[in-house]
Amino acid sequence: MWSKIKLMQMPISIKLTILYAVILSCILLFTSFLTFTGLLYVLFTQAHDDLRQSVTNVTRYIEQSNSVDSKLLEENLLPQGVILKIYDDQDSLIIDSDTHVHAPTPPWGNHEFENPKFSNHGFHNHEFDNHNFENPKFAAMKNELSQLIDTDHLYFYETKNQISLDGHLFKLHFMKPMLEQNHFLKNLIINLFITNGLGLIIAIISGIFLSNKILRPIRNITEAAKEIEIKNLEKRIPLTDSNDELHQLAKTFNHMLNRIQMGFEKQRRFVSDVSHELRTPITVISGYADMLDRWGKQDPPALQEGIEAIKSEAKNMYGLIEKLLFLARADQNRQILKKTSLNTERLIEEIFQETCIIAPNHKIILTQNEPAHICADSASIKQMLRIFIENSINYTPNGGKIIIDAKKLEHYFEVTVKDSGIGIPGEDQPHVFSRFYRVDKSRSKVTGGTGLGLSIASWIAKQHNSTIKLDSKLGEGTTIIIRIPLHLFNQPETGQRQI
Repeated sequence: MWSKIKLMQMPISIKLTILYAVILSCILLFTSFLTFTGLLYVLFTQAHDDLRQSVTNVTRYIEQSNSVDSKLLEENLLPQGVILKIYDDQDSLIIDSDTHVHAPTPPWGNHEFENPKFSNHGFHNHEFDNHNFENPKFAAMKNELSQLIDTDHLYFYETKNQISLDGHLFKLHFMKPMLEQNHFLKNLIINLFITNGLGLIIAIISGIFLSNKILRPIRNITEAAKEIEIKNLEKRIPLTDSNDELHQLAKTFNHMLNRIQMGFEKQRRFVSDVSHELRTPITVISGYADMLDRWGKQDPPALQEGIEAIKSEAKNMYGLIEKLLFLARADQNRQILKKTSLNTERLIEEIFQETCIIAPNHKIILTQNEPAHICADSASIKQMLRIFIENSINYTPNGGKIIIDAKKLEHYFEVTVKDSGIGIPGEDQPHVFSRFYRVDKSRSKVTGGTGLGLSIASWIAKQHNSTIKLDSKLGEGTTIIIRIPLHLFNQPETGQRQI
């Protein structure tokens, strides 16, 4: 049923109301049927008990008094509503407790009374004959209904008995009128239909009202989604005090909007920063190209200066593009890392030798290089350490110290890069790992920094479950501490992994 209702082109509140209305109508019909059949059984069982008590009382009285006369009616032997008619062996009526009611003629004979039908008054015996009465109570009710007769639209529940006295056969005919019970049952059916109909109407109206109220947060979500645009991401769904599923849905939707807004702002800032970073080298290249085109061809020094400048800016652009591609692959989970068991002693030694070559004007000191084994991508770890060392070289004056220390702890391999450079202000330290963030933009023009290196280093550290600690004081230097988990040899190597 629900599958058919779901296909209807209407609001979900109406669909839910229809479903609940159908379920409620089935429940009401079932309870009404149980109520009616229960009362029907009680009424006719009571009539049957009254007739059985009447037969017992009258038979006992006749056997004790040995007489059949009108005094029998004065002994209060009949329950209220029971009518007694006694016939002699000639079928003549000799005693009648109610002269207003005439028994059917002939009441006796070799034939049994046929099961009469209730023509215009509701019930027919054949309707019960067509049912399978598995319950014993219903089977008893069926037997009792077989004694129900109709005389001039007056309904009786009747039973017969006979007794022999002094050679005479007396026929006892007990009847209990069922007209009031029939009227009661008919009125009950009408009242049940009316109350069930009113209840169903009230349920439908209240169901529509309640479903609209309950589903209002969903409509709010729909309206908010319609109003959201790239230029307007501040729209949020108002939250209620209820902590139900719809409240959680609205809360989750708002959280999703917050992340989308942060993503768009981050993308906007990223595009703006990239445009700014590319504008400078392109401007330099364009300026030198114009200069060479005008008069640099005949001036060898100017020609050489222009070529060197163009080559330098092209190199900076290439480095910037490589870093952007790296971060783009990382954002799209396409950056490939090949993790293997790595001996750190050789790695640190190589980095130390390279640093001594590229920074001859600085004092490069390797205090200790304890051997350790980590599970990592060799190229990525080397790139991360180079980024920290290059930053120290760029922001440490000539003659300054850059100290590298590598030691093995209980669970980690710790690398420390410490310099005696200019340091980082405290308010800038939380942001240095953000993309394109630079403490001093004018200083970065000299050093050639793009503000992407530390972002790349932070991403590499996360992919190796490593931590980075920054400690810096303005004018005194900066210390970077990297902790990488040691490799557990009882675990298999991860091999090639696409991130």
